[in-house]
Amino acid sequence: MNIQDTIQQLRSELDQHNYNYYVLDQPQISDFEFDQKLKELQTLEAAHPEFFDVNSPTQRVGGAITKNFQTVVHDYRMYSLDNSYSKEDVVDWETRIQKVLGNVPIEYTCELKYDGASISITYENGKLARAVTRGDGFQGDEVTNNIKTIKSIPLQLKGNYPLHFAIRGEIILPFAGFEKMNEELIEIGETPYSNPRNTASGSLKLQDSAEVAKRPLDCLLYSLVGNNLPFQSHFEGLQAARDWGFKVPNEAKLAKNIDEVFEFITYWDTHRHELPYETDGVVIKANALSYQDELGYTAKSPRWAIAYKFKSERVSTRLNSISYQVGRTGAITPVANLEPVQLAGTVVKRASLHNADQIEKLDIRIGDTVFVEKGGEIIPKIIAVDFEKRPEQSEVTHYITNCPECQMALVRSEGEANHYCPNFYGCPPQIIGRIQHFISRKAMDIEGLGGETVALLYNNGLVHNYADLYDLTVEKVLPLERMAQKSAENLVNGVGKSKEIPFESVLFALGIRFVGETVAKKLAKHYKTISALEQATLEDLILVDEIGERIAKSVIEFFANEENRAIIERLRLQGVQMEIVEKVNPNATTKFLGKTFVVSGVFEEFSRDDLKKAIEDNGGKVGSSISSKTNYVVAGDNMGPTKLEKATKLGILILSEENFKKMLYED
Repeated sequence: MNIQDTIQQLRSELDQHNYNYYVLDQPQISDFEFDQKLKELQTLEAAHPEFFDVNSPTQRVGGAITKNFQTVVHDYRMYSLDNSYSKEDVVDWETRIQKVLGNVPIEYTCELKYDGASISITYENGKLARAVTRGDGFQGDEVTNNIKTIKSIPLQLKGNYPLHFAIRGEIILPFAGFEKMNEELIEIGETPYSNPRNTASGSLKLQDSAEVAKRPLDCLLYSLVGNNLPFQSHFEGLQAARDWGFKVPNEAKLAKNIDEVFEFITYWDTHRHELPYETDGVVIKANALSYQDELGYTAKSPRWAIAYKFKSERVSTRLNSISYQVGRTGAITPVANLEPVQLAGTVVKRASLHNADQIEKLDIRIGDTVFVEKGGEIIPKIIAVDFEKRPEQSEVTHYITNCPECQMALVRSEGEANHYCPNFYGCPPQIIGRIQHFISRKAMDIEGLGGETVALLYNNGLVHNYADLYDLTVEKVLPLERMAQKSAENLVNGVGKSKEIPFESVLFALGIRFVGETVAKKLAKHYKTISALEQATLEDLILVDEIGERIAKSVIEFFANEENRAIIERLRLQGVQMEIVEKVNPNATTKFLGKTFVVSGVFEEFSRDDLKKAIEDNGGKVGSSISSKTNYVVAGDNMGPTKLEKATKLGILILSEENFKKMLYED
């Protein structure tokens, strides 16, 4: 078999395994075996760029930058659906279409209505050609590079497919992925996303497709459009799409009459809560394509389809007041304080209003009667105001201009939704929040000290920053409310023990904006000491693996502040770990002296950090990026194709994990 055939066979195998894993949820090989095949394909493609294919499985990692999304006219218009909110509405709809069709028996396709971002994906000769957002239905933004990073979307179809067609679907963000993204945002002190749908939609317009690739997006497809499609009904089309490799939800059902439609609605009105993603209704379609053609369209919607919207549990209550919370990074979050009301099994007293734009959009005022729902069945949110019940003397809500805690004038940066209090070092909630972050489990993990106690210490003047924790004594904390001898001793001992916490956790504990747990580890491993990091330039920081300009600027700003530097010096004098504790390797040599290595990918026996340490222990240097000064690239699974291509072009020797081990252990 020649090289081109080998490459094509590997692509086909990987496409099939991708389909088995992400669409069928039935993997046939292990992750390791998949990664080995992908690595083999990456190596062959890098060595033979003449066989490059934009739809190769190696291209899903993203990396393309789109500054301006091109507006593209849809080949086939994307219509909206008429909504219904009762079974009577659905019966009325059936009556209307029966009048057109002549009272014939009608089968219906019932599908769940997924709450995501609509997408139209065009395939030509079985290959993904372009992906376009819904836009206004006539035209949308081309987001092809971003869509290709979603692994459940096939890049190459299989079977007997039409030469040219488009498929429609919803880009969604499953609850589990959404919650994980929010946990990571909270960890670095940022405002969490409001709901999965908006987050999925916003992801499609990110300029860097590599960032999109990091998000756990999925795509559920539900409709094929094109000329002379090879089936007679919508339900047949769904099955054909599955056969070609698309992820079409199995919940879709063929109903022989309207009674079976209602059975479907009744079932999913209850069981939708068991799904891993948001769904807000059922879409009902006349199944026969000939009937769809005969029924046609109104100016906005197909006559042959209707959406039945599930009733979100909604209650109305009074808005008593709006308060404003200050986060540890200074972000201001407006909160609606409500007359307590039962909603989805819990008593709701408060709901987030997100930001000034949301307040203005709702035109919400104190004393209004408001409608509250559970957003994504999780977070209470105000969805509308009952203007008919608005008090006559109500006043327009003006967003606060000053911090509610320290009265400093708020700022709002261009392109950001939130207002911020800039009084980073004098605003009590920010100070308390930073100390609470400092003591948290993933940071300094201080036993015997909780968030409420931190507030108590601050309010009693015992701490003003996290360095003050190390000056606490049993005698100082014992007079505090609800503080006994044993708990005071535990607190002080816990603070003392935290001096053993490794440097990477200390760096995370400092609370530098955008520096989460993972970024802190990368910076600690790269710079090794707080002094080296403090002296790093913006250009130096950006060269560190996975450190972008936003993080780099935040680090520079943090260390440019004199108060931060003074606090760090106090921590150092107290014995807090401010450098990596290097373990002495008795087997270290100078065999790699004068050689520069770049480590990329995932390894079976070594962690990447272990590999880097082995290189440095034996006199070598670890580079963060490939250049003409690089001597070796140690390539693991999932090594980026761009790095592989660059190394190949520069003639740099690429070592497998096994090759590196031989070099490391040979005499």
